Amino acid sequence: MFDLTPRELSVYRRLRTPERIQAYLDDEVAYNKEPDGTPRCRSPRMVIRDAVGHCMEGALFGAAALRVNGFEPLLVDLEAVRDDDHVLAVFRQRGHWGAVAKSNYAGLRYREPVYRTVRELAMSYFEHYYNPAGQRTLRGYSRPLNLRRFDRMGWMTAEEDVWAIPEYLCEVGHTKLLTPEMERALTKLDRRSYGAGKFGAA
Repeated sequence: MFDLTPRELSVYRRLRTPERIQAYLDDEVAYNKEPDGTPRCRSPRMVIRDAVGHCMEGALFGAAALRVNGFEPLLVDLEAVRDDDHVLAVFRQRGHWGAVAKSNYAGLRYREPVYRTVRELAMSYFEHYYNPAGQRTLRGYSRPLNLRRFDRMGWMTAEEDVWAIPEYLCEVGHTKLLTPEMERALTKLDRRSYGAGKFGAA
């Protein structure tokens, strides 16, 4: 199935729900800060093997795990200014959207499937999305990208980095969340909220 090894299939079969997938990302996958300075974009196979991943790698793993358990493999890119983008593996249950994600920020991870639209889901990350200066940086979101598009490259089991996927995500259209007036009126995050968001950071 999907050219998975017995170990990979065993891992995915244990993660039968989005909640279990998130727990695996939180507890079994160390946050990858690229200590040697070399950017990586590991496939889900390499995330399992190396037990590390940043947000893109975590989203790819999440999408693969969701797929093996009956969901479509969908990613959404959250677009930021003066900050890194953040990528979610999104899913639908009972007509509503949820997400799993890997992040160093506590508030940028799991979302229950209670959001009627992708925009509602994206907006749920707004208050938790900030840079080291305390600026609120989330500005837009992409439409869901179905990773079946990349099946020819074997994205789930590739033995090399899968840069084609984040490169494509950067090119797809994004929908803005704020008006210019809203952006100009934004305040910085208070210290307590900042500290809470960094709880447990690597």
